[in-house]
Amino acid sequence: MIRPVTLADEAEWRRMRCLLWADSSNEHSQEIKAFYQKQTPDLETFVHDRGNGKLGGFLETRIRDYAEGCDGNRVAYVEGLYIDEDLRRQGIASQLLRAAEQWARSQGIVEMASDCLIDNSISYMTHLANGFEEVERIICFRKSLL
Repeated sequence: MIRPVTLADEAEWRRMRCLLWADSSNEHSQEIKAFYQKQTPDLETFVHDRGNGKLGGFLETRIRDYAEGCDGNRVAYVEGLYIDEDLRRQGIASQLLRAAEQWARSQGIVEMASDCLIDNSISYMTHLANGFEEVERIICFRKSLL
């Protein structure tokens, strides 16, 4: 079942965030706390409920002022999409995306955007299968100033 995240989901949501974004695990507790305190009103999170207090996936979407390839100045942006390995290829990502799309429309949003790493072919194919079109490729650079 797809539904908005609730306070009871905190531990499971954190577990999945740590699996998706392992390099930023220290930030998860703070970001989840801010979400529950409504400090991020333009962010919505949907989860796949396995039952018995367990989740199998989540999608975080945020309203942004800009996204590459979009015409509008308010765009729903898929910040993160994760499905547990044992539930992949069962249409759960599509269900989560549909829930996010419905939420975005209720906010007056007419475009949704997302991104993925260039070498993440599974994410790339998931986006295409769900109606996204590729609009741009970028390479990011970093330079230490120390």
